[in-house]
Amino acid sequence: MKNKTADFTPILLGSDFNVYGMARSFYELTNKPVKAIAERQLAPTRFTEIVDLELIDGFSEDPTWINSMLKIKEQYKDHEEPVILIGCGDGYAELISKHKDELSDVFVCPYIDYDLLKKLNKKESFYKICDEYDLPYPKTKVITKEMWESKEPVEQLFDYPVALKPSNSVEWVDISFEGRKKAYRVKSRPELDEILQKAYTNGYESDFILQDFIPGDDSNMRVLNAYVDQNHKVKMMCLGHPLLEDPSPAAIGNYVAILPEYNKDIYMRFQKFLEDIKFTGYANFDMKYDARDNTYKLFEINLRQGRSSFFVTLNGYNLASWVVKDYVTNELTDAETVYGNKDANKHQLWLGVAVKTFKKYARQNGDKERALDLIDHKRYGMTYRYDKDMNFKRWALIKWMEHNYAKNFKRYFKENKG
Repeated sequence: MKNKTADFTPILLGSDFNVYGMARSFYELTNKPVKAIAERQLAPTRFTEIVDLELIDGFSEDPTWINSMLKIKEQYKDHEEPVILIGCGDGYAELISKHKDELSDVFVCPYIDYDLLKKLNKKESFYKICDEYDLPYPKTKVITKEMWESKEPVEQLFDYPVALKPSNSVEWVDISFEGRKKAYRVKSRPELDEILQKAYTNGYESDFILQDFIPGDDSNMRVLNAYVDQNHKVKMMCLGHPLLEDPSPAAIGNYVAILPEYNKDIYMRFQKFLEDIKFTGYANFDMKYDARDNTYKLFEINLRQGRSSFFVTLNGYNLASWVVKDYVTNELTDAETVYGNKDANKHQLWLGVAVKTFKKYARQNGDKERALDLIDHKRYGMTYRYDKDMNFKRWALIKWMEHNYAKNFKRYFKENKG
């Protein structure tokens, strides 16, 4: 890879932690700043020398997005090396897929076709696909706006507490009301009714997914990242074992501590699934271990890297390198699949919060002890802390972010969530 640093140009869409993590991954390959385009600048990409960020008002949705991209395409139409376009959020990934035919003559767009994306993004149709491929998921009830408007009673298939989440995560980003969360743990029917009423009267149009709440704390979660080449063959899989999640309402469920883990059964099951549906590009799965029947139950697939996916690069499987090897150097055609984290001696702990916050709030168990041992041996890292990209302003920003995380944990964290 080191000999290919001048042979490609990456463009990232967004300005969040995912963008900074991917920029770090590309920078490790090229030692060059990475172009990014977004509607607004978020904290992770401030005061950095590795991200060259361009802001375009209204860039998060059509028609501004495609009109802007067609203009940007003109700038790169005579570019000699491949220009790789990577969306680092659900909305951007969907837009690239939707307009792939208009962009692929200039940009490398490592995304599935739009029809398949819609099926995988919509949780109802995704769970039907899970049934076809014997992928367990929590007991589920779909609630539509029409059901709510008609006061149709919600048939309870499982007891409270229940999990509630919007089916359309892209639409949900633009909805605002007091008490809005990324996802809910609902303890009673009156609480459920209140959430639905606020959501639908404040502009949300899509469905909600009501699910059986799987008992257990954050350490029962697993996150799987994969890269599937343009021939629909899985070339890299890397499993993570989250130990702690962000408790704040707007970010609930975001991982802030991940141990690498190896699980051959999970790897084989999801490799078959991705190859059978003819997937292409990056995929990110969230699942939770259910001790009641000894299964890992799948929540969703993200058709992109996750905000915590830098843990893959941290553990030696540079996220950016796979798309480069696929579309630039053509190294993946005959390459064997890499199944990450088999050698525990190479494991690195990924943190999204300060060490002291992790130590205070992660549940005390054998996994935490292992994580603390990695910390003691300096075998850990953070997406946003990068020695090659540090100045006083960025150092102060990092301190401010970590202070806010500590405040949110103090305010929202509940010891016995499971």
